[in-house]
Amino acid sequence: MNTDNTPTLDLNCDMGESFGHYSLGNDAGIMPYISSANIACGFHGGDPNIMANTVKLALEHNVAVGAHPGLPDLQGFGRRNMDISPEDAYALTLYQTGALSAFVTAQGGRLHHVKPHGALYNMASRDSGLAKAIAEAVYQFNPELILYGLAGSCLISQAQAIGLMTASEVFADRSYQSNGQLTPRDQAGAMIEDEQKSLDQIREMVLHKQVTSVDGQTVAIKAETLCIHGDGPRALDFVRGCERFLRAQGITIQTIQVQ
Repeated sequence: MNTDNTPTLDLNCDMGESFGHYSLGNDAGIMPYISSANIACGFHGGDPNIMANTVKLALEHNVAVGAHPGLPDLQGFGRRNMDISPEDAYALTLYQTGALSAFVTAQGGRLHHVKPHGALYNMASRDSGLAKAIAEAVYQFNPELILYGLAGSCLISQAQAIGLMTASEVFADRSYQSNGQLTPRDQAGAMIEDEQKSLDQIREMVLHKQVTSVDGQTVAIKAETLCIHGDGPRALDFVRGCERFLRAQGITIQTIQVQ
């Protein structure tokens, strides 16, 4: 753990989301710059071989490994809302977490966290029943795991209510609503495509604990882990630039430690 007053931030990236013949692609280039990897578990992306290879890549770089469970929606990449019950959310979270954990254990590692993917993440950020079910699945699988969730959301509050450690997540390339939720991807301005604007938002969130919403309001926010998306055409360049920027701001990149 950091023992001085230097700000710290975990950098996480969603990985292992391709299929078939495994190509390291952006994952191999990005891995040296991050501290945590969220690895797809086969429902929205990934397959057994890709899971195994991505876990191996993460462990080789001393990157914390997390399960990235999503909705059973390969065609929609897990980004389309589905009408699921809390029981469904519990079962699919437990199933996918167990699968990814098996690959980690087989390679001599230890699962560090769970971060829901896409629509499941966003739905649970607003729906306390889904959030509680996901948190319970994680806790009952291993109470020492960390649940990554949108800062200030139901995922964080429901996990904390049952004694599960959490990591409040923020986004560099997504805009925010005045209620602290992410702007839905199908709305104008949801994605921040200007690199400098993304870096300015990181500075605001990490150093000043706030973010400016799309309608100009200042929203308080807790930033413990920053999601870096690795699937864009300039993803590797952005990750490199982000790392340089954080270090220039005096921010230490560091995996969240299990208590």
